[in-house]
Amino acid sequence: MDWFVVTSALSLAAMYGLLGIGISLTWSSIGMLNLAHGFTFAAAGYGAWWASKNLVKAPTSGTDALIVGGAGILIGVIGGLCVGLIAFLPLHDRPNFPIRSLIATLAISLAGTQVFLLWFGPLNKPLPKVFSPVARALDRPKLEFGPISITWDRVGAIVCATLLCVIVLTWVRLSRRGIQMRAMMQNPEGAALVGVSVRSTGMLVMGICGGMAGLSAVLLSSTFFVSPSAGTQPLAKGLVIALLGGLGSVPGAVIASVLVGFTEALTAKYFGTGYTLFAQYVLVFGVLIVRPRGIGGLLAQVRE
Repeated sequence: MDWFVVTSALSLAAMYGLLGIGISLTWSSIGMLNLAHGFTFAAAGYGAWWASKNLVKAPTSGTDALIVGGAGILIGVIGGLCVGLIAFLPLHDRPNFPIRSLIATLAISLAGTQVFLLWFGPLNKPLPKVFSPVARALDRPKLEFGPISITWDRVGAIVCATLLCVIVLTWVRLSRRGIQMRAMMQNPEGAALVGVSVRSTGMLVMGICGGMAGLSAVLLSSTFFVSPSAGTQPLAKGLVIALLGGLGSVPGAVIASVLVGFTEALTAKYFGTGYTLFAQYVLVFGVLIVRPRGIGGLLAQVRE
């Protein structure tokens, strides 16, 4: 077994899964397919980059890593709320809200890319490796046991992304506001009739999903780079995961993220990185041909 491929696939699944789950939660709870999720991702990456240049000193310590990561998540939350203010609150009670919000979030994404280009320039911005303090503290560049050797960046990505997903999904399942979110997922009209505020709950969803995109940006941008169009490819991966899992199905998105992670890792190894998106689209088409409603069985009609 090629453990490098396995660890790469799991780390990619963890990071992309945050985006896919966020898109699924947004669709299932407020009926909006958020094409500005990539904008939120890029904004969070730039927020983390700004914090790494102005709030911390190199080499990055454990506290510095927390500041950089926290800045990325905070800007992600703010970005998600801004998208909600523009594309959700003014439109959610209008006719054809799914189409109107789709166009609005697409416009936000396109305009945001131009703003980032004018503000930060076209050059890529590097982020420090947020898990390098672990390697220095343990004096071990990698975690090794038996035949498995994995970098701390990948270990941190898997642990942090999985932990955040577990926290969010547990909160959705057990908390009062989480129960309100689930009520909106099942029957938004009925939830509104019993006193659930669609506006405040929808904004809460946008903030949570923005924070998940922010963490994904920090984890991915520490391996790659931040640029004005940095959110385009992660958005595509998130949409692939959401569609493959079945729009609105969080368990389906979790399974789909693992499938997409392994597809990307295997394709990159045997065919090159240029074919990864093509392979993922083929995977989506293949699954939807066999099971048109996706892994979660909710693609054809999520909302009744």
